[in-house]
Amino acid sequence: MRSRFEPDRQLTARMAVTMFLLGLVYVAFIAALIVLLKSVVLVVVIAAALLVAQFWFSDRIALYAMHGHVVTAEEQPELHGVIDRLCATADMPKPRVAVSEMDLPNAFATGRNADHAVVCVTTGLRRRLTTEELEGVLAHELSHVAHRDVAVITIASFLGVLAGLIVRFAFYSQLFGGRNRDQNTAALLAIVMAVSALVYALSFLLIRALSRYRELAADRAAAMLTGKPSVLASALTKVSGDIGRIPTQDLRTAQAFNAFFFTPALGPGTAVANMFSTHPSLERRLEALAAISVELGEAA
Repeated sequence: MRSRFEPDRQLTARMAVTMFLLGLVYVAFIAALIVLLKSVVLVVVIAAALLVAQFWFSDRIALYAMHGHVVTAEEQPELHGVIDRLCATADMPKPRVAVSEMDLPNAFATGRNADHAVVCVTTGLRRRLTTEELEGVLAHELSHVAHRDVAVITIASFLGVLAGLIVRFAFYSQLFGGRNRDQNTAALLAIVMAVSALVYALSFLLIRALSRYRELAADRAAAMLTGKPSVLASALTKVSGDIGRIPTQDLRTAQAFNAFFFTPALGPGTAVANMFSTHPSLERRLEALAAISVELGEAA
């Protein structure tokens, strides 16, 4: 069933290109590991197990890391009410609803498809936003589910996760086992680490390029669905402004899931890293929403 969220052909094309390129890198990566480690079965089993685990349990992993839990309509009637209205308007299946007991003002959607998705909102976000602003943020997150880019980001991030794990494994093997290893084995581990680092870098750049565009696409889809781009802009401004006031320790805990968040969990002083960010700049997003406001003829 197709939802009423405005389709985005550019997003679909970018997701297809990103998955194709990552697929090529992934195949080359697995082939290199098989040659270097000389064990087809070991490499394939480990890679397949990690992919299945990340794809099927991504929602549980994200909720656990963000201290979130699924809530019923009886426990959170207002939150469920907003999502019920949005799902009815968008003509899409209702995802599970979760709440994270964190003051970090944010929201995210995750899950392998629309029927197994979860939308999570932090208590910090609900405390700071009006009902209208919360509706805009939730519409943004639901559009990620409707456009299926949540599943794409989950799969795409797998390669980076795998490469990162191998880099760490090789590093600690070199660090703690170097004395008991001959030169050939040490050289092999160094090559594995180099290949893994290269793959991680490529996947890092590809995922962030896709992620920045999908955030703009979700902003537009949410604004068009609600007809209130200025309200979404207000929520975005509030959340981005308050992120910088969150303790650094809490930001570090959340940063692993930046690609899934409404706004990135980054504190002040990170402007230099904008080109590597998972999200467009606040100014870019506000400009895009202002243009949509003009397009819809919305009163300022």
